[in-house]
Amino acid sequence: MSTNRGELSDAQWAKLEPLLPPVKPWTGQPNHPHRPIINGILWLKRTGAPWRDIPERYGKWETIASRYYRWCEKGIWQAILEQVQAQADAAGELDWETHYVDGTVIRAHQHAAGAHHTTAEVEALGRSQGGFSTKIHLRAEGGGKPMAFVLTVGQRNEAVVFEQVMEQGAVKRPGVGRPRLRPKRVVGDKAYSSRRIRQYCRQHGIASTIPRRVNERRTGPFNRAIYRQRNRIERLINRLKQFRRIATRYEKCARYYLGMLTIAAILLWL
Repeated sequence: MSTNRGELSDAQWAKLEPLLPPVKPWTGQPNHPHRPIINGILWLKRTGAPWRDIPERYGKWETIASRYYRWCEKGIWQAILEQVQAQADAAGELDWETHYVDGTVIRAHQHAAGAHHTTAEVEALGRSQGGFSTKIHLRAEGGGKPMAFVLTVGQRNEAVVFEQVMEQGAVKRPGVGRPRLRPKRVVGDKAYSSRRIRQYCRQHGIASTIPRRVNERRTGPFNRAIYRQRNRIERLINRLKQFRRIATRYEKCARYYLGMLTIAAILLWL
């Protein structure tokens, strides 16, 4: 089957299809296959266009939007991500040696404002130096693929969210036992240099490679070779921002913007 640019390839679809919910009508209307609907969502993510502009070859835009929002609310996108991560781990393709943490500010479009019955803090919308914005805090595994995302207002400092980022992204393993969560080492920039973070790492048996601030007392050597590998998470951020619907936030609700990030993460793991 030939595909248009940005659509799921046959190889990607072969991996993704078994992880999807069964196609079944819940309104008495005819079934709408998953593949064209997901390709319509990918078109939207890549172009940054409004829902109404999705080409008709993918189906009615209302159907595509409805399934996207419903799967966000039910946690289906997140469940799919966890499954592809577990498959990668079972195949030895998930690197637990060193993980990387970082944060990036995303400009929010004016249409992202105005969510009803909630607050800007809850919906991760604030004002940083770049204006109306949200911030993505993320963790990547050793190969530079995404493990977890946390959204906050744009002005939130990365260090405040470090523990939350590290406590997400657990990967289930075959058989009986606890999911794997923590790497052997974590690497971050000076924004993560704090006594609390270093204590957290020690308590959980995680080595840390985080440069100290100018006004901090240095203890022990600093491995610059390991730190230079931090560009893997910077490259991940650049790859995520290739999707215009991620590079600019249009969604009023944080969970719907998080859904866009989660789908991008799924693609990177396929």
